[in-house]
Amino acid sequence: MYKSKIIVIFITLTFVLFGISQFLANETICRYTRAFILPLFALLYFVSVKRKTLFFILFLVSYSVSDLMELSDGFIPYFTYYFLGNSLYVLAYVFLLLEICKSVSLFHVIKNYKVHVVVLVALNIYIVYVLQIIINPYTEYGNQYYLELTYNIIMLLLLSGALMNYFYRDNRKSLFLFIGSLCIVFSEVINVAYLYIAETNTLNFLSTSLAVLAFYFYYQQSKLENSEASRLVTQ
Repeated sequence: MYKSKIIVIFITLTFVLFGISQFLANETICRYTRAFILPLFALLYFVSVKRKTLFFILFLVSYSVSDLMELSDGFIPYFTYYFLGNSLYVLAYVFLLLEICKSVSLFHVIKNYKVHVVVLVALNIYIVYVLQIIINPYTEYGNQYYLELTYNIIMLLLLSGALMNYFYRDNRKSLFLFIGSLCIVFSEVINVAYLYIAETNTLNFLSTSLAVLAFYFYYQQSKLENSEASRLVTQ
């Protein structure tokens, strides 16, 4: 418990320092503090959660390593940094998707939520199309383009999987997973706007804040069990 409180204090201080440096336009401190915030959540998970799961561990490790690669900016070639970093994010989202869907009955979802599935598929296709239009002028058709396409598809599959999991289970754990995934997707979309439309301090701060909020909900759900989580609807 004592170690957990210390880590929470470090997370808070690091986030506050990030916010201050962001609006003071101190790019070096901003980049370095941003790189440590989410890995600290991973450390909090390893220290305080007793019932750990393999896919969630792999998600946290992959995401944290990619974030910490910010520290190597300028020391390794840009394309190595770009492809390795983004590939790790994609891998992290795949692991989280597997964690969410590993105990969901696909047959039950398709049978009972046909309309939801159709709407989600159509919405995902549209969002991916819009994101690719935004990114397109800045990428070449080739490895970079297909990496961005894969990134966006996996990210939206994660959100869809989390929503279906919530419909399927209807408990606090699934709700927290869905809210966390929703925050992650909004964070990524705002990050696209920051990288390709307008590099403003506000957009970067909002993107990071939503990512922090996502990891807060992911951490909270990791302390719950599906069989033990409280039902949100009175039976």
